Amino acid sequence: MKFLKWNNIRLVLMFALVIFLYSFASNRNSQRKLKKAEVIFVGDNNNFVKQESVNKLLIENKSDVRSIAKEDLNLNKLENSINQHPMVQKSEVFVSVDGVLKAVVQQKTPVARVFNEQGSFYIDYEGNTMPLSDNYTARVPLISGGINGKDKEKLSDLLRMIYDDEFLKKNIIGIEILPDESLMMTNRNFDYKIEFGKLMNEEKKFKNYKAFFQKAVLDSTLYKYKKINLRFTQQVVCTK
Repeated sequence: MKFLKWNNIRLVLMFALVIFLYSFASNRNSQRKLKKAEVIFVGDNNNFVKQESVNKLLIENKSDVRSIAKEDLNLNKLENSINQHPMVQKSEVFVSVDGVLKAVVQQKTPVARVFNEQGSFYIDYEGNTMPLSDNYTARVPLISGGINGKDKEKLSDLLRMIYDDEFLKKNIIGIEILPDESLMMTNRNFDYKIEFGKLMNEEKKFKNYKAFFQKAVLDSTLYKYKKINLRFTQQVVCTK
């Protein structure tokens, strides 16, 4: 019986010691100063955001990150602050075991650039507006004309379709939205216009266009045309 009691007392003491050591270590760790701040950009996008801009948000405009103690950090606040940047899609902020404050940042992906009476801006992959960058200019289709609010979602789907297709991404460089809400597209290497029609049957129209293009390239006839009409999903009509 005495042996059992001693074992129980020893277990309690050992447990208390572990708690004390853990609390002591955690307290010392929280009071330690950070070594440095590091911004890591992920994804295929070029840097629309300068690293210095994110770094200022990360250290909250303090002159030296080494003056910041771990216990003073609010990681959620820092993450939200970076996510508010108009060119940032999402971020993750954490402190590494060696005391480095890190921000892993994914930038927005522009899929088109709008140029109209309202000014010039990007449309990103999610269909939201994105300001132009002083740091980098994206090679994306230029959109002109009025964007109707009710067709904005369909237009975003179309732009994602172009962006995700290697051929269309290289070939389509301009989209004009006409008064009747039909689309006229410009290609990169030839003088003809692509009369796309209204936002319907987009996949079928692009499939027809790619099939036509591959055949016309082999026949060396693309330079003869002034307009490629994709309005009729059963056929491609060409005008010389």
